[in-house]
Amino acid sequence: MLAERLLTPVVRTLNTRYLALEHADLARLPGPRPGSKYMLYVHVPFCQRLCPYCSFNRFPFSEKRAVPYFDQLRDEMRMVQQLGYDFDSMYVGGGTPTIMLSELTKTIDLARELFSIKEVSSETNPNHLIPEYVEELAPRVQRFSVGVQSFDDGLLKQMERYDKYGSGAEILERIQATAGAFHSMNVDMIFNFPSQTEAMLRHDVEMLKASGCNQTTFYPLMASPAVNRELAKTVGPVDYKREADFYKILSTELSDTFENGSAWTFSRIAGGMIDEYIVDYEEYVGVGSGAFSYLDGTLYVNTFSLREYGQQLGAGRMAVAGKKSFGTHERMRYRFLMELFGLKLDKRAFQRDFGVTIDRGLRMEMSYMRAVGAFDTDDADTLTLTPKGRYLMVAMMREFFIGVNNVRDQARAALKPDERELLFGEGECGE
Repeated sequence: MLAERLLTPVVRTLNTRYLALEHADLARLPGPRPGSKYMLYVHVPFCQRLCPYCSFNRFPFSEKRAVPYFDQLRDEMRMVQQLGYDFDSMYVGGGTPTIMLSELTKTIDLARELFSIKEVSSETNPNHLIPEYVEELAPRVQRFSVGVQSFDDGLLKQMERYDKYGSGAEILERIQATAGAFHSMNVDMIFNFPSQTEAMLRHDVEMLKASGCNQTTFYPLMASPAVNRELAKTVGPVDYKREADFYKILSTELSDTFENGSAWTFSRIAGGMIDEYIVDYEEYVGVGSGAFSYLDGTLYVNTFSLREYGQQLGAGRMAVAGKKSFGTHERMRYRFLMELFGLKLDKRAFQRDFGVTIDRGLRMEMSYMRAVGAFDTDDADTLTLTPKGRYLMVAMMREFFIGVNNVRDQARAALKPDERELLFGEGECGE
C-alpha cells in the first residue's frame, strides 16, 4: 500500500529521534498526581526457551534466579504503594508470567491487598493451559492471553515453539479445554512471517474460530534491529510488502465472528482484553526488571540487569536506569496514535488536555490522514477510521513498537557480558 510505504520511513525516523534514553539514577519514581488514573504493569522476565522474534526483557528460566526475583518484585510493589499509588487494573507480562505458578499467585494476591485491583490480565504459553494452572488462576485472573503465534506446524518449528508447546492441533485442544474458564480468553497470533502463505493465514483463522476463544490479537511481525538479526537466522528477513494484503484477509475472514476491539484485536465480547494496555491507560507504573513506566509525559525504564535489579531493591531503592521526557507535540502524537489505534479519538478531550484543537496541534498528521481516506467519522467531536485507516494504524503501531524495542536494545546494551550471554541460552540454566 502506497500510503503505508510513505508513512513508515517518516514514523521510523521520528521514533529514532524521540525514543533515545537518558541515564537516570532515581531512588524512587515520582508520586501520583491527584485525580489521575494509573495501571500497574508487572514484568516476569523468564522463559523456558527464548523465542527468536521477541524483543522484551527475558532470560532463560532457573529457579535460583526466579525465586529471589519474585521476592524483589513484591518489594517493589510495596514501594509503589508507599508512594501513594492505587490501581484498579493489573497486567502481568513477560517473559512467561506463569513460569512459577505459586510465585505468580502470591504476587497477584499481594497486589490485591495493596491496591484496589478489580481486574487482572495475565499472559501465558500453551503448555500452561492445563487444569492445575487454570484452577489456580481462574479465581484471580479475569483476562487471560495465550501466546500461540500460529497453528501451522511448519511455522511453529521455525519459531522453535513446536518442541516446547506441541503441534497446532495439540494447542487447539488445550485452548478448547480452557475456553470459558476466564471472562476474556485471548489468543495472540502473528502474521506476515516470510514463509507464511495466504492459505496458511486462512487456516490459522479457521483454527481460531474452532478454538472457542472469545478474542484474538493478530500482531504484524516486528522486531528491533538487534532481534531482526536473530529473526533472519530462523524465520527469514521481515518483508512488509504483503502486510496490507494479509491484514485485509484477516479483517474479512474474522468479520463474521469477531469485531474490532482495536486495529489488531478482534473480539466476540464487550470489554475484552486489549493486549496493549497503553491504549486503555495513558499512564502506568511498571515494576520488575525491564518494566516501563509512563508518568506525566516521562518514560522511565527499569534496569534490564537481573543482578542490578536485585542490588537496587536490596538497598531499598527502585531500579530506574533510564528515562525520556516528551514535549507537548510528542505527547499529542502519542495521544493521536493510541486513541486511533483504539478506533476512536475524542477531539474535545484532546483540546481540553492540550489547549489546542487537533487540527492546529497536528496539522501534518491530520492533513495526511484525510488525504489518504483514513477517517470514517470526522466531525466536531470524534475521529473514527475506515478499513484503510485501521491498517495505517497497524503500520504506525508496528513502527511505534519497533521504536520501543529499540529502547529495549538501548537498555539491554548496558548488560554485563555474562548476562548478555544468557540471552542466547538454550533454556534451563543453572546458576
